[in-house]
Amino acid sequence: MLTPLEKEVRKNLKYNVAVNLGDGSLFGVALGFASFSAILPLFVASMTDSALLIGLVPAIHSVGWQLPQLFTASHVARLRQYKRNVLMMTIHERLPFLGFALVALALPVLGASAGLTLTFILLTWQGLGGGFTANPWTSMISKIIPADSRGAFFGMQAGLANLFISASAVGAGYLLEYLAAPFDFAACFFIASIFFTISWFSLSATREPIDEEKIIPAEKTHFWEDSKKILKQDKNFNWFLAARFLSQFATMGFSFYIIYALRAFDMTDVVAGYLTATLTISQTVANMGMGWLGDKIGHRAMLIVGAFAALLSAGLAWGATSLLWFYPIFALAGVANVSIWTIGMAMTVDFGSEAERPLYIGLSQTLTAPATIIAPLVGGWIADSAGFVPTFSISTALSVALIFILLALVQDPKRLSLRQASVL
Repeated sequence: MLTPLEKEVRKNLKYNVAVNLGDGSLFGVALGFASFSAILPLFVASMTDSALLIGLVPAIHSVGWQLPQLFTASHVARLRQYKRNVLMMTIHERLPFLGFALVALALPVLGASAGLTLTFILLTWQGLGGGFTANPWTSMISKIIPADSRGAFFGMQAGLANLFISASAVGAGYLLEYLAAPFDFAACFFIASIFFTISWFSLSATREPIDEEKIIPAEKTHFWEDSKKILKQDKNFNWFLAARFLSQFATMGFSFYIIYALRAFDMTDVVAGYLTATLTISQTVANMGMGWLGDKIGHRAMLIVGAFAALLSAGLAWGATSLLWFYPIFALAGVANVSIWTIGMAMTVDFGSEAERPLYIGLSQTLTAPATIIAPLVGGWIADSAGFVPTFSISTALSVALIFILLALVQDPKRLSLRQASVL
């Protein structure tokens, strides 16, 4: 028997799937012109030779997305409707791209030092904007998409986003090749800003019912007390957190693939666009396939597949002898990224009850944040002091440890809860 809320969710399901897939697709077009894996690192590389600073670009984005989520969990858990919070917060993850465009245009006047400073301020703003959006957005999606379809939805949305990233990334590569500085990067960032704005309007069309049935305690609890209770009681979740933490170090070499290809094999901007497209096409296929398979056979199995992909990607980068090697390297990195981000998100919402979900989401992201920022710093330090190849070899070794944890210590939370329920 469906509750009134579940009936409303089912009634608007097709519509909400459509508008949120539209949001993801348009967001993907925008990101292709300003990707954290290629375009923004190349923009920073135009101002500095430091591998550490270049490696910080995707790290700041990722850690900014992760870090605030636990601290917003208690507030999010008390909301009966998430949409307004999502729409206000996501402005802060979209507006900075207009700032990148203005910095790029003004770079001949600003100089490299001031340009770098402003770029990293904008990167921090953008990352934190995403972080304050993430928990209410994930909670909203988990509310309007039934549990048996969440993995497929997350995978489909991320897959479409990556499909459009791949197309626009090629366009960005040609813009960088044929436009002279400072108009090359400025054009990419301006185009990204336009599509981020259109994407916001698609997101704003979401129909989210108010949850009048939700039980909200009269007294607001402290997120850290609730978090300590979860960490003390849920050992399986602790091993899941350990795997997420280690995965950042197992993939720390990914941040340097594009710069290594540029410096070691004289990669052109057009080839950079095609490599980015390879990454995103791989992520498109992996998102759609792994999300659907995760719903059928369990998300843990998909995490294991991703860990093996990380092992192969880093191993191939370790032994690469030409640019051709980077196509499978980027394709495997795409599968690993999907495992860490999309499948990790889908598995996180399988832990705990509806009321506990924002805390599990927050813990999963915030406690992983230190590794997200430390891993590329360590990788950048190794790359600057010993070269890129040692970074890739260490990533390979750590991927083996990640595989062991996932195989031996992490259990699928859905199946575990069903077994525990049958025992009771």
